[in-house]
Amino acid sequence: MSEFVAVRRHEDGVAELVLDRPKAMNAVSTDMARAIGSACASLAADASVRVVVLSSTAERAFCVGADLKERNSLSDAELVRQRPTTRGAYGGVLELPMPTVAAVHGFALGGGFELALACDVIVADETAVVGLPEVSVGVIPGGGGTQLLPRRVGAARAAELIFTARRVEAAEALALGLVDSVVPAGSDREEALALAGRMAVNSPVGLRAAKRALRLGHGMDLTAGLEIEDAAWRTAAFSGDRAEGVAAFNEKRKPRWPGV
Repeated sequence: MSEFVAVRRHEDGVAELVLDRPKAMNAVSTDMARAIGSACASLAADASVRVVVLSSTAERAFCVGADLKERNSLSDAELVRQRPTTRGAYGGVLELPMPTVAAVHGFALGGGFELALACDVIVADETAVVGLPEVSVGVIPGGGGTQLLPRRVGAARAAELIFTARRVEAAEALALGLVDSVVPAGSDREEALALAGRMAVNSPVGLRAAKRALRLGHGMDLTAGLEIEDAAWRTAAFSGDRAEGVAAFNEKRKPRWPGV
């Protein structure tokens, strides 16, 4: 789709959003942030996409975060003008309506780890090193990290990781819940695509409704959460996908999802 981002279509409704600025280890410049936001808007509007995998072409990194060389050249006024573009990139991934899987290897630091945190599931390989080191350069996580990390690992653990700015290698990241699985080196993309494929065989309407219930209900009290779940259930229960799913089950065949 651009110089820095590619979208690849796979079978069965899986799409791959590829970070493609390998010479800079996918450091997120203004132009790259704009490209990520644009790609996410296109994917979100595509009803044929059931699951998205976020991957990287850089050998040594998933994404090293903000392009600090570019940031060093920006005036305060330019940084203010850049901010909505940056937020659009991270928010674009977070707001994708279908399930998302991050395929992480090498460095996933700062904004790079925030892009992964914006996904529903993180598959990391053994080379992965993750962290939010922003306070070490005088800022704070600004791509959702202060909100997404505690939702994964709890407030105290998130505070320790953010305040120390420390980097966490794959095994510890798995133990702490920073990532959801660790796979052999070099296999993160393959494993993430395989996982996405297992998700994508299911109802597109059901997948999106389930994601909406999970996201909106998190942190709510039980009564409010159940109301959110009920609203999402109604979206799926009166859809063509539900009718086809029940029919396919009774006819002992694979469903042909209409996606509506």
